[in-house]
Amino acid sequence: MTAYPPGPPPAPTLDAKRLWAGGAATAIVAALAAVVGLLLVRGLLDIPVITPATAFGDSQVTTLAGYAAVAALLATALLHLLMISTPRAPTFFGWICMLATIAVALWPFTVYATTESKIGSSLIYLVVGIAIVTLLSGVAATARTTAPTHP
Repeated sequence: MTAYPPGPPPAPTLDAKRLWAGGAATAIVAALAAVVGLLLVRGLLDIPVITPATAFGDSQVTTLAGYAAVAALLATALLHLLMISTPRAPTFFGWICMLATIAVALWPFTVYATTESKIGSSLIYLVVGIAIVTLLSGVAATARTTAPTHP
């Protein structure tokens, strides 16, 4: 005869400290991915990169890195909200962030610039978005824990 523990199974809990530590690390990776993309597109390929009009300081590098880090932290906040309120939170998070990434990657095609500048800028934004989504999806898997059962 198999003994079943009394009551419902333990509810999953969220380790917010782990989630936000992973979000901070993701922000660093996203900022560095933006810098590497800018160095590749603007530095090596000599293609101008399209950036938003609102800038962090006077540097295009600082602007792209700053926006990438802020995007990662906003995505972490969204993930936190979804994990405490929504069933299948990682699925909804993935869809929301991938659609947002596609929208940001398409934005350079709405401004007046050369085709190569539009493509280069779009690829930077796409890589940063993919880095954020994939890293935070992994963080979500490790931030969800189950409470220990007490006999």
